[in-house]
Amino acid sequence: MIAAASDNDPTTVATLAVVGASTGYRLAWLVLLLLPMLVAVQVLSTRLGLITGQNLAQLIRGHLGVGWGWLGASLVLAVNLFTIGADLEGGAAALSLFTGWDWQWFVLPLATSVGLLLLMGTYRHVTRMLSYVMLVFLAYVAATFLASPDWTDVLRHTLEPSFDWSADDLTAALSLLGTTLTSYVFIWQTVQEAEQRRPLRLLAAAERQAAAGIAGASVLFWFILVGTGATLRPTGRTVETAQDAAQALAPVAGPLAAELFGIGLLASAVLALAVLAATSGYVVTAMLKTKGSLDTPVSAATWMFYAVVLGMLIVGACLTSLGIEPIRLLFLAGIAGGLGTPVLLIMLLRLATSPRVVGPRRPSPALMLVAWAAATVICAADIAYLVWPALG
Repeated sequence: MIAAASDNDPTTVATLAVVGASTGYRLAWLVLLLLPMLVAVQVLSTRLGLITGQNLAQLIRGHLGVGWGWLGASLVLAVNLFTIGADLEGGAAALSLFTGWDWQWFVLPLATSVGLLLLMGTYRHVTRMLSYVMLVFLAYVAATFLASPDWTDVLRHTLEPSFDWSADDLTAALSLLGTTLTSYVFIWQTVQEAEQRRPLRLLAAAERQAAAGIAGASVLFWFILVGTGATLRPTGRTVETAQDAAQALAPVAGPLAAELFGIGLLASAVLALAVLAATSGYVVTAMLKTKGSLDTPVSAATWMFYAVVLGMLIVGACLTSLGIEPIRLLFLAGIAGGLGTPVLLIMLLRLATSPRVVGPRRPSPALMLVAWAAATVICAADIAYLVWPALG
């Protein structure tokens, strides 16, 4: 549930709001298509972490080699850093909605609060604190129904794929894929299983839990897209600020729309920032073969882990000084995720079927077919995004 909730971070919420406001329901089918792909990726991640007792970064270094390991680590850190900066802006924008103060005043306090949470809490305390965040997103479900969309039109666009081969639709599709099929989510899934060290007899139960969590998140993706499409698309407004996106909740919250949106945005920012920073620490310590986890206190042996965790938050906070509006930066972070995810995803799929890694417990052909379809879709989106403008 933590991994699934972290996928619904401010980057995802902002991307869905931008896509909904600019394309309406036209890409609702893509959100539906994402559901089985996300489930397959999370189930494979669960299998790897539980069977091997290692996270994805450790497995890449140990079985694919140091070179591939550092390539993967570099991609993860680059995307995570960009996303941390975007999510800090998103969370700060949420606090700005409550106070009316400029969002830049809240970036450093927010980064400091998340850093202290990771420094002072154990893995179990951190995950328990973050596990209630998904309840906040139910506001989007209520907002969608109260917005009274044309459900016939919604279902048609959900079940009948349609695509306008324009630069706007290509950018929207890549950002949507990149912010949902993002590497830190499936890496964190392997981290969770490695940290919990559950017995192999619970493998089937763990797979069901992972599938249920990410399926719930995927349903929320659809509701956010439909809700913003119903409320913002008819007005012709573009989403440039947190206040713009807050109007998606107007049907359920009325004059309190901004505040309700801000609660969801802030909660998702805290969760995602904790997962992003911690994931970065696990990746670096795996590559350097040093000790460190959220369950080990700060010491001479674990200083590298916590240095990376705090360093990512500090540098991410510095990125917010670039002067880009929070919602715009969040959308761009989704594009960065789309461009950086395929390499890590293909490594995950290779490891999931390697007899040296999983032994006789190889995944089913059907599961691998769906997972490879996910990798193919996001690779195709990357190629189309990079090549299509040159073709006019």
